[in-house]
Amino acid sequence: MANPNLPESPTSPETESTESFKDLLAAYDKSHARKQESGRKQLEGTVISVSADTVYVDIGYKTEGILPLSIFEKTGETVKAGDKFPVSVKGRNPEGYYELSRTRVELPKDWSALERAFAEKTTIMGTVTGVIKGGLTVDVGVRAFMPGSRSGTRDQGEMEKMVGTEIAVKIIKLDVADEDLVVDRRAVLEEETRAASQRRLEELKEGDTVTGTVRSLTDYGAFVDIGGVDALLHVGDIGWTRVNKPGDVLGVGQQIEARVLKIQSEGEKRRISIGMKQVQAHPWEAGADKYQAGNRVRGTVTRIVDFGAFVELEPGIEGLIHISELSWNRKIKRVSEVVKQGDSVEAVVLGVKAEDRRISLGLKQALGDPWVEVTRQISVGSVVEGPVVTMMPFGAFVQIAEGVEGMIHVSEISADKRINHPQDVLKVGQRVQAQVLGVDQEKRNIKLSMKQLVPTSLDEYIEEHKVGDAVSGRLIDVSGTNARVELGQGIHADCRLKEQAVVEQKSEGKADLSSLSSMLQSKWKGAGGPSKPEPVQAGQIRSFKIVKLEKDKKKIEVELV
Repeated sequence: MANPNLPESPTSPETESTESFKDLLAAYDKSHARKQESGRKQLEGTVISVSADTVYVDIGYKTEGILPLSIFEKTGETVKAGDKFPVSVKGRNPEGYYELSRTRVELPKDWSALERAFAEKTTIMGTVTGVIKGGLTVDVGVRAFMPGSRSGTRDQGEMEKMVGTEIAVKIIKLDVADEDLVVDRRAVLEEETRAASQRRLEELKEGDTVTGTVRSLTDYGAFVDIGGVDALLHVGDIGWTRVNKPGDVLGVGQQIEARVLKIQSEGEKRRISIGMKQVQAHPWEAGADKYQAGNRVRGTVTRIVDFGAFVELEPGIEGLIHISELSWNRKIKRVSEVVKQGDSVEAVVLGVKAEDRRISLGLKQALGDPWVEVTRQISVGSVVEGPVVTMMPFGAFVQIAEGVEGMIHVSEISADKRINHPQDVLKVGQRVQAQVLGVDQEKRNIKLSMKQLVPTSLDEYIEEHKVGDAVSGRLIDVSGTNARVELGQGIHADCRLKEQAVVEQKSEGKADLSSLSSMLQSKWKGAGGPSKPEPVQAGQIRSFKIVKLEKDKKKIEVELV
């Protein structure tokens, strides 16, 4: 991985090494009108003073150098003002002091040593002695030139801060005859970066927790520098909550903590995948106890699918409202008819499968079952009103309340005429009144009747009579001990017989003469003693007594007199 702190250079070292910098160095010497002070790699320092944590050293520059007191304490050395020892300049701190090193570095002593370093492409040490046009001068035993693009710095200000510091470089051009020497620091830094990246790769293993810096963002995730190595943080591994765009959560330069999920080798390259959410506790660890069947919950619709809607109850925990749980009676064809992505909804937990991390939710349960309320308010015989919502060949459906419908069978629409199809009398949207004939709570069915609300001759007959009244009627159906009696046009009654005496007709249309004889005898009063009861048969006109009148059920019961 390339060091992001290094500037991009449009010019290669090979191109730069073909140029001669003799004239540039000569121009620099002339413009300064003084002899350039030769930089030294190794300096002799004299201790000026010692503070609680710092040793101040005179190195012959206008500004003193400093050494941490701890490096003497670690070796058991004592240090005091006046002590002398060799030092090297590493750089300058924000206060302007030269940061020193006691490390002794062997420097090339002659051109032959420099030629060997150039041929073997080895790294040598040098001290930056000045800034000139196009770059810097470096003392590597002899004076060398380092192009600005190969300095590893970004601008002029950073190059000026390097003056007096010790750096590692490689020789990219050497001309002994012209004493033309060009060095490159950037190549050394890039080698160090690659070496550090390789060491880091070898150290990493799956499961490690690492810290890193977001380097760039894409639609599918973020690239993160985890100590000189690039790793991919996929959008799905940013957090337990759903993240649509990495930029909504992360920013370039942001420091993050993550876990190494996978290390894949592809030839000489390695791909590293990391995850942020894996270093956080999974919400389901507490969710299994938090969400129980019957709980009322609130969440946000995150996704709409053909079979339902996913609702985020909290980051990392989603529940599913199946399409069948959106409405009690209304048949939903598309989920979007009821809810949309981003909607905040209240639902009831129907079931929890912690091992599968699934929660089933119901929207209609949170709204309340309209059947419970409606069946409390209506009963058989009560009158309801509502619009016709659907018509089928066998009847019409009427909306009694939101989510509750009753059905009027085609035979219960009119008492005056026979109806073949509900649309012969009714229209969708037409408001009608009907009487409740029955309520089936388990099957969620309500039977209605319109014709029961229309006054009939039966209603008038019941109003005009009372139990005990003697009436006459015609037997229209006799079956066992039960008979059906017509008391008037459209007025029928039930009759329970105490005995059965049905006259059977002989075949070929011939009448039973014995039965006919008994019927004639019953007509003659006082002839031959008391008459026998006339046998019961359909078609007879007989006398009856009313034994029961039920106005609500429109029911009459009679008995033979």
